[in-house]
Amino acid sequence: MEHKEIKKNKKPWPTKDAMAQVYTNRLWGCNQSDFYSGEGSHDPEIVKPYIEVLIAFLTSFKKPLVVCDLGCGDFNIGKQLVQHAKKYEAVDIVAALITYNEKEFVADNLQFYCLDIAVADLPAGDCIILRQVLQHLSNAEVASVVQKLAHYKYVVITEHVPNGDFIPNMDIVSGQGIRLKKQSGVNVLAPPFNFKVIKNRPLLSYTLDNNKGRIVTTLYQVF
Repeated sequence: MEHKEIKKNKKPWPTKDAMAQVYTNRLWGCNQSDFYSGEGSHDPEIVKPYIEVLIAFLTSFKKPLVVCDLGCGDFNIGKQLVQHAKKYEAVDIVAALITYNEKEFVADNLQFYCLDIAVADLPAGDCIILRQVLQHLSNAEVASVVQKLAHYKYVVITEHVPNGDFIPNMDIVSGQGIRLKKQSGVNVLAPPFNFKVIKNRPLLSYTLDNNKGRIVTTLYQVF
């Protein structure tokens, strides 16, 4: 099964090359496969509670949701959620990673897409999952993605942020790094993004050791 390409807009960002280098050079570590999305996608202390709250959310509906997983990575997380969705659309910017995932993970309700979420049209669905993705993008790219989230009823965003109060949304160059070095983190409700939602509620917060910040998951209801 070939992965799908979605119609793209004109303006590209160099994020594709930067993220491809992350996997080629194994900047987030490695395991037995050629693709590894880091401890944040594999550490049981981080992953298990996240999976539990996501399954609880997805199974709370009488009719299963169509889920769009933006930045699916090595799919160690997504593979545990597929069975709880009507359709699971897994997206990543790295073509070789998507090709690998298609060979490793197969289900009737699973479709992989290779696209740049800041540039391309996104698959239709009910719920967006953005797990530690926006933190790697420049403000221009985050703004582009946030504009598209208005088309989905539910959005679940996970971000790595500093402990305590911080100045949100300081700009960075897209790549493996995040805003934590600037004592900042992404908050889509704050300027310059100003994401409009009906309500939001925290689902999970995990505090890392050695003052390395928190991994926070928030559910947004858009309409």
